[in-house]
Amino acid sequence: MPHVVCVGDLMVDVVAQLPGPLAPGSDTPATITLHGGGAAANVAAWLAACGTRATFVGRVGDDALGRRAVADLTAAGVIAAVSVDPTRATGTCIVLVDPDGERTMIPDGGANAGLGQVAAAAVLPDDANCLYVSGYALLSGGSRPFALAALAVARERSWTVAVDAASAAPLAAAGSDAFAGWVGQDVLLFANDDEARVLAGLDADPVTSLGGRFGEAVVKNGSAGAHWSDGVLRQSVAPDPVTALDSTGAGDAFSAGFLAARLAGQDVAGCLLAAAALGARAVSRAGARPAYS
Repeated sequence: MPHVVCVGDLMVDVVAQLPGPLAPGSDTPATITLHGGGAAANVAAWLAACGTRATFVGRVGDDALGRRAVADLTAAGVIAAVSVDPTRATGTCIVLVDPDGERTMIPDGGANAGLGQVAAAAVLPDDANCLYVSGYALLSGGSRPFALAALAVARERSWTVAVDAASAAPLAAAGSDAFAGWVGQDVLLFANDDEARVLAGLDADPVTSLGGRFGEAVVKNGSAGAHWSDGVLRQSVAPDPVTALDSTGAGDAFSAGFLAARLAGQDVAGCLLAAAALGARAVSRAGARPAYS
């Protein structure tokens, strides 16, 4: 039975759905809601929604938000292998969503930075067969030791490995060569168009370039669809038509849809279609997670 271990960030998202442009120096009334967040935790929740067994490995603070975050994951059907940081608060992210559904995030990683203090081999379940690592875990110096150890353990155990590039700005700050060195080869890389451009530089076809560099690459490009390559072959899928309410977590849902379909034995075309459908489902509701109640 497929069992995916998702390593990385667990956040609580404070989502503000804006009625229009912000009024600097004044007030902009908005609908504000609290949701579970964090890229790796979101992927785990969407995998569970697809019927795939998912374990999330991460860290929270010793506070009410941390207890809520773990309870939300468990309620979503995720196995939560979450340690508690005695000094850092649970990660929190302010998410501003404009009327077109586009989100801007202001994160405070909090306890996620303490994940590097945990021994990977001791907490990764023996019965898993796939590892998903959020790029945030690699881009933060505090969590990077755990992410690198998890990648090493997964390779020792012959697991399938998938990595998401996470976010263009911190990726650019780290540098494409450093990120590629952390990730290694023979992985399934997920990236959006901006992240792909950072990693591929001036290459005319970043999808094929990244597929050849990492093993496989899936580049998500929102309304322009998504593309896969292994460095030689290339396939694309058009997006599902949908009215976007909130794009938060859409890429995480896409990655989960692709992984669930891949582990179920579908070919690349089937994986892309399943991923696009789950991404469309994600943007049609507020928050980064599936509804489970």
